[in-house]
Formats: sequence, structure tokens, C-alpha cells
Amino acid sequence: MRTIHTKEIIRNIKEMCIEANHFLSEDMEEALRAGVQVEASPLGRQILEQLNENLMIAGRDQIPICQDTGMAVVFAEVGQDLRIEGGSLSEAIQEGVRQGYVEGFLRKSVVGDPLIRKNTGDNTPAIIHYDMVEGDELTLTVAPKGAGSENMSRIFMLKPADGIEGVKEAILTAVKDAGPNACPPMVVGVGIGGNFEKCALMAKKALTRELHEKPAQAYVEELENEMLEKINRLGIGPAGLGGTVTALAVNIETYPTHIACLPVAVNICCHVNRHARRIL
Repeated sequence: MRTIHTKEIIRNIKEMCIEANHFLSEDMEEALRAGVQVEASPLGRQILEQLNENLMIAGRDQIPICQDTGMAVVFAEVGQDLRIEGGSLSEAIQEGVRQGYVEGFLRKSVVGDPLIRKNTGDNTPAIIHYDMVEGDELTLTVAPKGAGSENMSRIFMLKPADGIEGVKEAILTAVKDAGPNACPPMVVGVGIGGNFEKCALMAKKALTRELHEKPAQAYVEELENEMLEKINRLGIGPAGLGGTVTALAVNIETYPTHIACLPVAVNICCHVNRHARRIL
């Protein structure tokens, strides 16, 4: 049985929090650059060029891409043959987030209670999702999520009779309602199936999937392409000021569901779709 010490986990989480806030993943950088070439609106192209310049400055000067450095969301895939020593895995992840946001001089955006709303001062607690998998490795994905686009996200508890057309309408409704408030161009994460909480989790995780990675099912890929085209025909455009690049990608995840259910979650992310992944 392989062993990992919590010190290594803390260090990696800290580094990933800082990395994700200063650099976008390569696929996101490529999508933003490509957006300049296909945007039909002169103002839209100018905005996209500014976003690309902002991205370059953030990496060069080691400053956050966006002032909203997000609430840290962590996906942990834990190998069943892996042993964690030195303390609790959850506590190690939280400590890594704390160190990353404090030592990285990232904005602290978490309040300790949703109604009392006193800032915790170190951006903890993070939201952690665990998945037990085969093997002896620990795969960590850190995805800081800003509130502007998060607030525009939706869950639709559709009826099975609504079918695929109902799913399409739900996705478009969420994007239209979000409009400029989601800081487009956006990435649209969609979860279809499962139940109330499962579809929301899938939509969140879909945002961390590389944009060029194809889904396993052919119909899902077709639906992603169709929805991206329809979203970009809405005319919302970069920064909501009109144009043809409203979304950079639509990522859809599916899961089996109850015979009486058709849940759909739409988790929208702005152009700063941040995530860093490491395998320990």
C-alpha cells in the first residue's frame, strides 16, 4: 500500500490555488485566442483582445486574472490502495487552501455563515467532493469559482415527457437569463440525470473537463455542438455587449436517473474558467 503524507497534499493544494488564479489551462487560453478570430462584432473582438491581454499580464506579473479569486472547489479522487499519513485528508486540503490564499495574496471571499456573513479571513472552508477509485494515487483538481457566474446557475426538475427538447430549452433559458451577468464569453457546464444534487455536481465537474475532450456518448457530443451554436446565436456576446462569441464551450455530463425524473443543472462559468489538476 502506497503512502502520502499530508505535508505533500498541503503543498500541492497551496500551489494549485495560486496557479489556478494566475493562469488558465492551455485549452482555455486556446479558446480565448480563437474567439478573437471568429467574433463578428468589432467591439466584441476588442473585448476579447483585452481579455487575452489581461491573461498575459496576470501570468507575467503574477497577479490574479480576476479580482474575484473564488471559493475553492476541490475534487479529490482517492485511490483505495492509498494511505494518508500525518493527519486528515480533509484538514490537509483546507490547510492547503488557507496557505494558498494567504501566502498568494489572493482575495478572501468566504463568509463563515450565509446569514451572519463574517469573513473567515483565509478563504476557507473549501468545498470538497470525494470519489473513491481503484489504484494508489490521489488526483486533485482545484477549481476556484467566482460568484458572478455561479449566481446565474440553475437547476430544472423536468418531466421525462419534456425530453431532449426540454433539456435544450432549459440550457438556453439559463444562458439567456444570465446574459451579461455571467461575464461572457462563458463556459457552460451541464449535468443531465441522476437526481437533484447529482446533476448539480455533474454540471460543476463538467467545467473542469478539457474543452477538446470528447464525451463518451456520440449524442452528447452532438448536443454540446448544437447548444454551443444556439447559445452563440443569442447575440449576448463578449461582456454582454453584443456579438457572436457568447460561449466558448458547452460541456455536458450524464448519469442514469429515475423513471419519473429528468433533472438538468446548468452551472455557468465566466471566461475565467479556472482549474488546476495534479496526480500525487
